[in-house]
Amino acid sequence: QVQLVESGGGLVQAGGSLRLSCIASGRAFSSDAMGWFRQAPGKEREFVAAISKNGARIYYGDSVKGRFTISRDNAKNTVYLQMNSLKPEDTAVYYCAAEDNYSRSSYYTSSRYGYWGQGTQVTVSS
Repeated sequence: QVQLVESGGGLVQAGGSLRLSCIASGRAFSSDAMGWFRQAPGKEREFVAAISKNGARIYYGDSVKGRFTISRDNAKNTVYLQMNSLKPEDTAVYYCAAEDNYSRSSYYTSSRYGYWGQGTQVTVSS
């Protein structure tokens, strides 16, 4: 079992920045690729970013490329999402996810991930 706890969400003005953190426990963190997804009210869950076990491969959703940066610190069992140049359309609940080691789905899809955090709210005001 993997437990994931997100933090760092909040209210920010458009153009501002936030850094989300996700601390993992329950399994060797370095054995899992990690992802960030988000879900806005009335919308489907959307892929934001993913990072491989050792950080060598990184993927971003089109809507956040050039503005968000995913990183991980395996010594701290933590994955981060640095969000810059925030826009009102970035408003959503952001979820951290750890991969299901048996899944062969794309990193871009939620079916790749077997464990999810409870989410943290990000609100961007215009």
